[in-house]
Amino acid sequence: MPIAYRKKDRAVFLYGFAKSERGNVEKDELLSLREIGAEWLGADTREIAQALADRTIEAIENGKEEKE
Repeated sequence: MPIAYRKKDRAVFLYGFAKSERGNVEKDELLSLREIGAEWLGADTREIAQALADRTIEAIENGKEEKE
């Protein structure tokens, strides 16, 4: 399950799948996920707030979905 992570800043869960459904991500998928991860790690507070409002992304706090 690829995760983009910046120490003491943020972690972005990029893609999840059950290992029983498939093996690892393919090389081309990994390249795309790295690009997506870099974009989200580089996003500023305004961009993240807008993505949350648009439901493009979902916030998770301490392993639980954030309540609205």
